[in-house]
Amino acid sequence: MKKYAALIVSLLVGWGATATASSLHLRSASSPADYRIGDAVANFRLKNVNGSMVSLSDFSGQKGVIVIFTCNHCPFSKAYEDRVGALNERFATQGYPVVAINPSDPKTYEDDTFEQVRERAKTKGFSYPYLVDDTQTVTRAFGASRTPQAYVLKNTGGTFVVQYIGTLDDNPQDPASVTKRYVEDAVANLLAGKPVVVTTTKAIGCAIKWKDA
Repeated sequence: MKKYAALIVSLLVGWGATATASSLHLRSASSPADYRIGDAVANFRLKNVNGSMVSLSDFSGQKGVIVIFTCNHCPFSKAYEDRVGALNERFATQGYPVVAINPSDPKTYEDDTFEQVRERAKTKGFSYPYLVDDTQTVTRAFGASRTPQAYVLKNTGGTFVVQYIGTLDDNPQDPASVTKRYVEDAVANLLAGKPVVVTTTKAIGCAIKWKDA
């Protein structure tokens, strides 16, 4: 983990990494569509690392879903792997399981081939679906621009509605120094029947490289 810390710190300095509660709208010039807070998310169906197909509608019996765009090659994503697992361990039993989606082009990043993604999930013991968006269609629909980037969705009468978009917490490089846990707080608010206080933050991580149209 130490070898990633220096890189993350340097990237944070250049990126301007302070997460805020402002209404910053995450959008990529190459991403033609994106969800905003309060939008209904269309059903999607992607391949899981175990070979099965997983749809958002498969979670219709849950209170919601924590969707996290992540990948194998990005040091930010690697730094957050244990925290993503902890989110699933804490909230899956309460009705908010994690669904991870890898949007990376394997032709650009060899670490993100299906075989490597499957091996990473096996080695790390991921307890949640790790889906591959090989066409990047779902990623573009969400408007995700970086890895990791989180979306908290609430199941409202069978429709999944966006309640939070952004970073997982305020300290990518040092889990022990985290002071603001945005995804945890958002889900906790929803479970308590309260509105999400901080709905949008800046996603901190590696830029998603889009395939040529």
